[in-house]
Amino acid sequence: MSELRVVSVPEGLAGERVDAAMARMFGLSRSRSAELVAEGLVLVDGAGVAKSDRVTPGSMLEVTIPEETDPLAVVPETVEGVGIIHDDDDIVVVDKPVGVAVHPSPGWTGPTLVGHLAAAGFTIATSGASERQGIVQRLDVGTSGVMVVCKSERAYSLLKQAFREREVEKTYHALVQGHPDPLAGTVDAPIGRHRGADWRFAVRDDGKPSITHYETLEAHRFASLLEVHLETGRTHQIRVHMSALRHPCVGDLTYGADPTLATRLGLERQWLHAVRLAFAHPDTGERVEYSSPYPVDLERALDLVRGTQ
Repeated sequence: MSELRVVSVPEGLAGERVDAAMARMFGLSRSRSAELVAEGLVLVDGAGVAKSDRVTPGSMLEVTIPEETDPLAVVPETVEGVGIIHDDDDIVVVDKPVGVAVHPSPGWTGPTLVGHLAAAGFTIATSGASERQGIVQRLDVGTSGVMVVCKSERAYSLLKQAFREREVEKTYHALVQGHPDPLAGTVDAPIGRHRGADWRFAVRDDGKPSITHYETLEAHRFASLLEVHLETGRTHQIRVHMSALRHPCVGDLTYGADPTLATRLGLERQWLHAVRLAFAHPDTGERVEYSSPYPVDLERALDLVRGTQ
């Protein structure tokens, strides 16, 4: 949607720059006016202009102003591949596919889990920031698997606290390069933003406490399948900790994985999947457990690794 405005330049703006004249006539900022000029959305007497061109009285100024959208607004949109594992009055447990963000965020224009739930008619708890209402945990865009979203306010409060108190059992499977030594262990290393790239994280002395437990399920020629349990839930935690051990998740090029191996296995993302989630149900208090099978791309890659024995 956009709005077209056509006005005659008044005498009082004679000689003004186009962006300055627009700002005064339409109540826009100079920077927004300049953006519209740069996008070719401004005409003077039917011709394109530069922001520094001067206007003359009586000229017809035509400006097309696109409707600005909130980048954090939840847009209802059905997303292929999202599975509903469980649904009741308090929670909905989903199987999130790769390539889907949990909620809107600055710079993300792809599909979101909350957008899918809105399109599917689910009513989610209103607690939390507008774009994260009902969200008590997150999975990376490139990580698939089981997660829970709260529908009732009571569920949100109780599960938020349960995650904070580390009472929720989060189990992941990760295919990592090489063979960790020891085969089972704990990584207790703080994580913070990478000093050279905001979109990456790293082990840092001044980072937030982060604890990851792992054990080897299968050891193959090039890689090992690990079961991983998280005590904390930092962004990219497993990926960062495995990379710090020099055993990055297979396919995780962001954190040092071998691109040749990823290509051989047909992987376009890190081999990391949330397989199980267990917690006390917010209504009954009984322990419940939900699981997610490996998606096709991860299953295929694992089969290829197993075949190299």
